[in-house]
Amino acid sequence: METIYLNKENLAAYQEMASANVMALGCFDGLHHGHVKVIQTAWQKAKERQVSLSVMSFFPHPKTVIGGKACFHYLMPQSEKEKRLCELGVDTFYLVEFNSDFAGLSPQAFVKEYLVNLGVIHAVAGYDFSYGSLGAGNMDTLKQDSGDRIDITTVDKVEHKREKISSTRIRQLLLDGNVEELPYLIGHSYEIICEGAGTFLTPYSHYTLPAPGRYDVTLKNKSKSFQTEVMVNEKGITLTSLDQIPSWLEGNLTIVWNRRMKAEMVQTGQKDHTFCRPLLV
Repeated sequence: METIYLNKENLAAYQEMASANVMALGCFDGLHHGHVKVIQTAWQKAKERQVSLSVMSFFPHPKTVIGGKACFHYLMPQSEKEKRLCELGVDTFYLVEFNSDFAGLSPQAFVKEYLVNLGVIHAVAGYDFSYGSLGAGNMDTLKQDSGDRIDITTVDKVEHKREKISSTRIRQLLLDGNVEELPYLIGHSYEIICEGAGTFLTPYSHYTLPAPGRYDVTLKNKSKSFQTEVMVNEKGITLTSLDQIPSWLEGNLTIVWNRRMKAEMVQTGQKDHTFCRPLLV
């Protein structure tokens, strides 16, 4: 898979190189079941048309520019998103720089410059996808905005327990400490990459930590795993079973969040347990 960091300065060059493709559109933070359905639908459309599959996402998250949120609770860094997209069969990943100029594009300008001129012949997105200044464009207007040059497929809402699966819902579950609910939304337990040093675990950037409390987790590297308990507080993540730390528990590690220990259920504020700036990169 090729990753292209797209901005106003290099857009024309990539337009010249573009060939016919089916494109999935969205932010895709966390790549939950709803996101996967969009990408799998686009993959099928690309296969039917015998063209390549592309995905277009945006960074930083539009809410940081449009909503002015200096601190945003990302669910995964771009490197993890790229790895997962590659597994889903994506050929080209366009990551568009989202800034005030891009946010100010008219819906028609966005479709022309970032879809039609990049070779998109079929666009796939969720039912609530919007584009252009003030989100004025949507899946009902995209075909018209393209001058009928792009076909569209709109993916319906994906639900769990009669509630939409969304990145917002996943963030709130994390901020409430309900990590055991996440496999039903993302297909697996929530994971973060961290740096292990003794009893302290330092998360890499662009992850959201669960609410403060004690958690049952699995720590793993490329070849080994270890189930233990950790404590999350305002200082970060610490191991609680100090006499059972294996010798290999150093360096680059993955934390798999299994469940929150019930005795630790407490009410906390969101800002106390989310890393909003890079820690390790």
